[in-house]
Amino acid sequence: MPSVEQITSTVTEYAHRIGTGTAAEIAALYAEDATLEDPVGTEVRVGRDAIAAFYSGLDGVETTMELLTIRVSGDTAAFHFRVTSALPNGPITVEPIDVMTFDEQGQITSMRAIWSMADMVTG
Repeated sequence: MPSVEQITSTVTEYAHRIGTGTAAEIAALYAEDATLEDPVGTEVRVGRDAIAAFYSGLDGVETTMELLTIRVSGDTAAFHFRVTSALPNGPITVEPIDVMTFDEQGQITSMRAIWSMADMVTG
């Protein structure tokens, strides 16, 4: 089982890469056969290539991510964060809660993002 430190480090790096990295750099934090469901209730993406394709929407977009709180138990982390993207029509901010599981190397094996369009703030 990964340590609390490994999981916390991966989540912190995830937050950093959301703001500064490419889709491929973000996806590299995931295990090869990982799953991503963002937001919960939408299509589950399976595998690093599908996950990179999901994050490609952030490539070239000025984005910041602030980690607000994190809780770790066993191989699972839940964390609340604020992400703001500067879009041509103005900034969009959302504060999801993500739940991730991790393998022994600290790579993400699953991610489920809990948020809805009602949670988005524009301007």
